[in-house]
Amino acid sequence: MARTKVQSTGGVAPPPAPARAAAARTAPRADAPTLSIVVAAYNEEDVLDLFFARLGETLAKLGESYEIVCVNDGSRDRTAQILAAHNARNPRIRVINLARNFGKELALTAGLDATRGRAVVPLDADLQDPPELIAEFLRLWREGYDVVYAVRDARDTDSWMKRTTAKAFYAMLRRLSNVDIPPNAGDFRLMDARVVEALRALRERNRFMKGLFSWVGFRQTSIGYERPVRAAGKTKFNYWKLWNFALDGITGYSTVPLRLATYFGFLFAVVAMFYGLYLLVRTMIWGTDVPGYASTMVAVIFMGGMQLVVLGIIGEYLGRLYSEAKQRPLYIVDSRIGFEENGEADD
Repeated sequence: MARTKVQSTGGVAPPPAPARAAAARTAPRADAPTLSIVVAAYNEEDVLDLFFARLGETLAKLGESYEIVCVNDGSRDRTAQILAAHNARNPRIRVINLARNFGKELALTAGLDATRGRAVVPLDADLQDPPELIAEFLRLWREGYDVVYAVRDARDTDSWMKRTTAKAFYAMLRRLSNVDIPPNAGDFRLMDARVVEALRALRERNRFMKGLFSWVGFRQTSIGYERPVRAAGKTKFNYWKLWNFALDGITGYSTVPLRLATYFGFLFAVVAMFYGLYLLVRTMIWGTDVPGYASTMVAVIFMGGMQLVVLGIIGEYLGRLYSEAKQRPLYIVDSRIGFEENGEADD
C-alpha cells in the first residue's frame, strides 16, 4: 500500500485538495497531452526495449494522452539507433540527441525543456522507477497536488557503503541547507506544468535537480515505494561521481561551509593570541627556553593543512561562480527526432 504525506512548502497554507482540483491550472496548448514522460539515457542499449514494452503497457492501461521525450546523453553504444527505431514505431516517442555527454542533470533539463504535457514525469530507463506508480501520481495530481514524488522505503538493493554515505549526505544537506530536500527521494515524480515552467526559468549551470525540485515549492506530497534492482545493464555512477554530485548539492544550497571556515579561522586566531600571551608571560618570569622542534613542526603542518582546506572550500564556490559567469549553454543538441521545430542549444 503506497503511503502519502503532504509536504508544506511554507507561506500561506494551501487550500483543501478538492478545491485545488477545481482550480484552473496552467493553460496547456491545444495539442498538449496529459502526460509527458522524460527519459534521460546514457549507454542504455541493454534495457531500452524492456523499458518501452513495460512503459507502453502501463500507459495503455491509463488511457491518457501522452508523449515520451527521450534524451540521448551522448551515448557511445546503440542507444541512439534504438530510440530512433522506437520513434518510427510510435511517433509519440520523441528523441533529443545531445552533442556529447553532459551528465544526467543537464540531460534531464533538456527533456523538461521539451515537454508539452499538463503533467510531467521524469523516469529512469533502467526500470528502477516503476512505471506502474504513475497511476497513483495522476490520482494525487488530480486531487490538487502540484508535485507527487516517490520516496524509497528502504535501500536494501544498495551496498552498505552507499547506504551509509547516502544517509550521511541527506542528514548533512538537511542540516546545512535552507531548502527542505526530502531524503531518499530521487528524480522520479510527477510535476504539474506550472512547476516545470518554474524550473525552466532556473538556468544555473551546476545543477542539483533534487534541490531545484524542492526550491520551487508548490504543494507537494510523497509516495513510498520499494526500488527494484536494475532490469539490465550497469549503473553509470561511481563513488567519484557521487562525491561530486554531493558537492554540487551542498555548495548549491548552503553557504555554511564558508561560515565554518570563518569560524575556524577566528577560533585559531584566538587560540594563537592566548598562547602567545602565555609564552610572553612565561618568558618574562622564567626566562627563555629552547622550544621543541617536533611541536613546532606539528603546529606548522596543522595550520598549513587547515589553510588548504579553507582555500579548497572557497575554491569550490569560486569555481561555480566562474562557470556561471561564462554563460555557456546548458547543453547542445545534435539532432531531434519527432519534433516540429529544430534547435541547437538552450541557455
